[in-house]
Amino acid sequence: MGQGFLQIALTLSIVIFITPKLGRYIAKVFLGESTILDVIMNPIEKILYILVGVRKNDEMTGWQYIRAVLCSNLVMGIFVYAVLHYQRLLPWNPNGFGVMRWDTLLHTTISFLTNTDQQHYIGETTLSYFSQIAALGFLMFTSAATGLAVGIAFIRGLTGRKLGNFYVDLTRAITRILLPLSIIGAIALIALGVPQTLDQTLVIQTLEGGTQYIARGPVASFESIKMLGENGGGFFAANSAHPFENPNGASNLLEIIAMLSIPTSLIYTYGVFANNLKQTWLLFWMVFVIFVILIWMTAVGEMQGNPLINKIVSAEIPNLEGKELRFGWAETALWAVTTTATMCGAVNGMHDSLMPQGVFSTLFNLFLQIIWGGQGTGTAYLFIYLILTVFLTGLMVGRTPEFFGRKIEKREIVLASVVLLIHPILVLIPSAIALAYPISLSGISNPSFHGISQVVYEYASAAANNGSGLEGLKDNTLWWNLSSSFSILAGRYIPIIAILLLADSMSGKPKVTETRATLKTDSLMFTSITAGVTIILGILTFFPVLALGPIAEAFKLASGN
Repeated sequence: MGQGFLQIALTLSIVIFITPKLGRYIAKVFLGESTILDVIMNPIEKILYILVGVRKNDEMTGWQYIRAVLCSNLVMGIFVYAVLHYQRLLPWNPNGFGVMRWDTLLHTTISFLTNTDQQHYIGETTLSYFSQIAALGFLMFTSAATGLAVGIAFIRGLTGRKLGNFYVDLTRAITRILLPLSIIGAIALIALGVPQTLDQTLVIQTLEGGTQYIARGPVASFESIKMLGENGGGFFAANSAHPFENPNGASNLLEIIAMLSIPTSLIYTYGVFANNLKQTWLLFWMVFVIFVILIWMTAVGEMQGNPLINKIVSAEIPNLEGKELRFGWAETALWAVTTTATMCGAVNGMHDSLMPQGVFSTLFNLFLQIIWGGQGTGTAYLFIYLILTVFLTGLMVGRTPEFFGRKIEKREIVLASVVLLIHPILVLIPSAIALAYPISLSGISNPSFHGISQVVYEYASAAANNGSGLEGLKDNTLWWNLSSSFSILAGRYIPIIAILLLADSMSGKPKVTETRATLKTDSLMFTSITAGVTIILGILTFFPVLALGPIAEAFKLASGN
């Protein structure tokens, strides 16, 4: 027991150490300051800007930034759909894979385009190496960079700067952050035993005289950007529970740190932009405390095990069902909370096998989306809650609702409300429709309360652009592919549009003089109120499904039924 919690503590300590260093580097990249990669990347970026006709110093308005995001994503989506559809005619297809069913192909394209990477297919028996690299791998970089660019544009707007240029931000996010870190990560994973090859599936004869097929491929490079970019889509169906994606404890540690590094560091990046590191650390520790509480809840639940099994064996044993023994209950619990907190979606164990505490924690992360949140957009969601808290507390105490000397008015509150309300709409309404037709639509494989969690989790994962699932759900059907694609698209682009318009609105506001009536947002008290508002809003919105899902399941297990 003690060793498991020590592993968790050491992992989180490394993340805390990395946060200010990477956060300051990201700030340098997007503030246009010199970095160690300038000598290599400046000439490459200049060529790219010339080829696509972008002038580096051109600033964009909110709507121009939005159009750039939507148009570029549309072009990338069409390209990837075509690659996947014609993969039989393209190179690096040693196993001769054909085309997916049209609805699965559409879902896969939309899912990877939006940094969701929800998978309704089996990668090692469906996609060629070219498709994995040139289509899905390509989107893993561009979708992560899109989220990062939007997050940075939002931070610029909050701090009174122009939003910047999307194409420049996208390029710098890839060349200065994602690509170099992914190369380092891939080399480390190869050293730890992750394969990187274009050879076809290995066919061997077993000792019993049978035939075994061992899938392989360029896994290390795929895995590196998968974790660093909060993508989560696995090269193999078992994702990071597969020994070729995550062979040992060292690779597991590296991948958890990769998941956490950018989302945690972006809070520090905000502090550098705002020249307010005090508020940065207050917000960081606010999110960190909630994160640790959720890890503790999940880990304790897995450590104590299933009470029904414990009753049979007359002993308290950990819940190891659905877990890789090389990771155990502690690392699986840490991973499950981390992958839903960062919106990565990768798994190193079966989330469907988690105890109710773990299902509660993972769903809670998907509902809030700010612990730590997605690539770039998670930081924006955090400040949406902060703006809402400024408005609410200002009204309650009779002080002017201001943020960085700029008044929070009707337009900002309407846009913030859109960001917060679209998520429950995209989760609860489709879930209600699916649950109303349990035979024809829902595809539930577990009865009672856990079956409800399966359905709600799938839509929460889609709308939050996470991609993980309580597997066992029969999700590769026309209904699930199309309905979850809708939640994925709306959950990605409607908040992005609202976030950028809000940032543009804040950027254009004149700065007012600070007075005694101005509400301070960099105090411990205000941060505590923000935490309370965030948790209360999240629980009030989703409490019915939590009560009917993991909470009811926990009471049922505790009663011995």
